[in-house]
Amino acid sequence: MRLVIQRVREAAVRTAAGESGRIGTGLLILVGCEPTDGTDDLDWLARKAVDLRIFDDEDGVMNRSVREVGGGILLVSQFTLLASTRKGARPSWHRAARPEVAEPLCREFHQRLEALLGRPIPQGVFGAHMEVSLVNDGPVTLILDSRLRE
Repeated sequence: MRLVIQRVREAAVRTAAGESGRIGTGLLILVGCEPTDGTDDLDWLARKAVDLRIFDDEDGVMNRSVREVGGGILLVSQFTLLASTRKGARPSWHRAARPEVAEPLCREFHQRLEALLGRPIPQGVFGAHMEVSLVNDGPVTLILDSRLRE
């Protein structure tokens, strides 16, 4: 499982049906699932995302988590995070889990984030064409991969 985490001042996601989620200060988390992802991947990434100390403290040092600053999380599924561009110019999606595997994983990841954060987390619509807007704060952008654990 791979995450792209962006510290934001605000973020929103829209589909053809309208806006499905919006937050102010917090984290925009893009999530891509692999077929072999399991409970350990979900647990490690959920805890890591909620506990990352990437928000400034009173001294301007990144020393606070999203939970500590009372920030929100906006979760958006994005299979393209697992693209392979090794051969040619056309990305391959063979590492991404098929929808019937990825959707339950995304749903479970969402539930784990909500439990750890202690409040509802807005999200995109799995499998839909989405437009994501954000104001990246910093900019601060991190990539987490449960296989690499770094």
